[in-house]
Amino acid sequence: MQQDRIITREEQKTENTWNMKDLYETDDLFYQDRDRLEDVMEQFKEMKGSLCKGAGQMLKVLILYRDMNLLFERMYVYANQKYHEDTGNSRYQKMSGEMQILSSELGQASAWMEPELLALKEGTLEEYFQDNPSDQGECLTDYRRFVEQITRKRDHVLDAGMEALLSRVDELGQAPSSIYSMFNNADIRFPDIEDSKGGKHELTQGTYISYLESSDRVLRKNAFTALYSVYSQFQNTLGATFYANARQADFFAKERHYKNALEEALDNSGIPTSVYTNLISTVNDALPYMHRYVKLRKKILGVSELHMYDVYAPLAEKMDKKYTFEEAKEIVKRGLAPLGEDYLALLQEGFDNRWIDVYENRGKRTGAYSWGAYGTHPYVLMNFHGTLNDVFTLAHEMGHALHSWYSDHAQSYLDAGYRIFVAEVASTCNEALLIHDLLERTQDEKEKRYLINYFLDQFKGTMFRQTMFAEFEMETHSIVEKGGMLTARQINEIYLNLNKKYYGEDMIPDPEIAVEWARIPHFYTPFYVYQYATGFAAAIAISSKILKGEPGIVEKYKRFLSGGCSMDPIDLLKLCDVDMSRTEPVKEALEVFKEYLDMLESI
Repeated sequence: MQQDRIITREEQKTENTWNMKDLYETDDLFYQDRDRLEDVMEQFKEMKGSLCKGAGQMLKVLILYRDMNLLFERMYVYANQKYHEDTGNSRYQKMSGEMQILSSELGQASAWMEPELLALKEGTLEEYFQDNPSDQGECLTDYRRFVEQITRKRDHVLDAGMEALLSRVDELGQAPSSIYSMFNNADIRFPDIEDSKGGKHELTQGTYISYLESSDRVLRKNAFTALYSVYSQFQNTLGATFYANARQADFFAKERHYKNALEEALDNSGIPTSVYTNLISTVNDALPYMHRYVKLRKKILGVSELHMYDVYAPLAEKMDKKYTFEEAKEIVKRGLAPLGEDYLALLQEGFDNRWIDVYENRGKRTGAYSWGAYGTHPYVLMNFHGTLNDVFTLAHEMGHALHSWYSDHAQSYLDAGYRIFVAEVASTCNEALLIHDLLERTQDEKEKRYLINYFLDQFKGTMFRQTMFAEFEMETHSIVEKGGMLTARQINEIYLNLNKKYYGEDMIPDPEIAVEWARIPHFYTPFYVYQYATGFAAAIAISSKILKGEPGIVEKYKRFLSGGCSMDPIDLLKLCDVDMSRTEPVKEALEVFKEYLDMLESI
């Protein structure tokens, strides 16, 4: 439940924290592995120039490459998750920083491998695979998919010297993101705010959204105004940081012979840029639906002016529910029952064995995520405050976690890490199943209205808002791509105009919203957020099939979950008969939005 005072990390109850000892029992063991990794990296460097010596040598190189990266992943996850527990903890600040440096060193140590693979003629590689030697119980053909993913990008991998240089430069390229993360998680502070009765409330990144979901309009407005007044004080610094990040993305893309950063970001998953631009144009065509929703929200709330701080307010009176974490777990299990007993058993395993870090504490990383290292169970970070949104966040992040579990148990290490394009499908499919279950069970008209609005709000926040973010990134990065400069004033103007377009005439364009871009950490992973919208569309399609009882769909879905990166993302979704290379899934999702909008208008 929401806590009146933000506790320290030391005050957290053990049962409410994730069990990091499943990765490393002690920090000493972590540092022993760091020393071991440095030795392995030296061994790998000594293999440079050996891929031409035959299929057996190539297999040895790939096995050591796999072992080296697997060891690094375990260390990297441990260091950063310990840091995320309390970003003000200097011990884990240092450990996390050391891993950033080690990441760069690892890149330099392995920079020679891809150019050497590409230097081998395609006929030679095929001869190697036909020879198919074995070592340590593994065959060279086990690595075919991994090798083919490298050779597919022949035009974008440079010679060994340039790859080593770019790897060293990458550490500098991460500086804008690191600076922003430190500012947004450790340094920024907000003033206390008042509600309509004069009560004082502590404003943090974690409590902000819960205040916007309050039925107290004074509290919503004060939270909104206070948060963005602080960001506005730093907008020039944050504008320079955003611009620097866009510049580094453009630099690396062009050095690798891509047209722009968008093309590079999507090519990593084999996604054509038309998927990105089609998403924006398709959602733009459906903006009248969004404007209808905004107009209806204004009518139901009974306000003469609808402001940006009103868009999360509950539309049903006295439905500002709070849930304990135990209640949230039971609700999620009930909602995901259509996925079968084996899925529910894995869900319970995560609940019972401390996969989840539940509550906010001072210095803890904001938001929520699922992460982990191959060979151990996945982890989930939350900042649970007991809202309905937090219940859905639990379903969402456990969707990620079980997606990882299925992939890790079905695929080898190098084929297990699924692409970001499909990463949001499992999580949002869980949300779609959960909202359906909640709507089916309620008989109360006010609660039904509340839940329908919640689902519409998920559409707004994903299909519309994330697409607006995608359009914002396309506009700002396009300026940088053409050699232009971005200032905070210019970024504010672009962002404010997009808000006006997406929300329509019935929304007051509060000037504070112009600086909202400054609090969105995903912008430091350029062209990431569009995948929330495409993933949401795919999830709506799959969940609809599951709820309709389509024969074999649950089994098809679990094959999708088990696919990792053994297939291209678009091909993985085709296992569930969903084709994201076409506009139909996005259009169909937007039609579902219209159906729920009609339903809300009728009640």
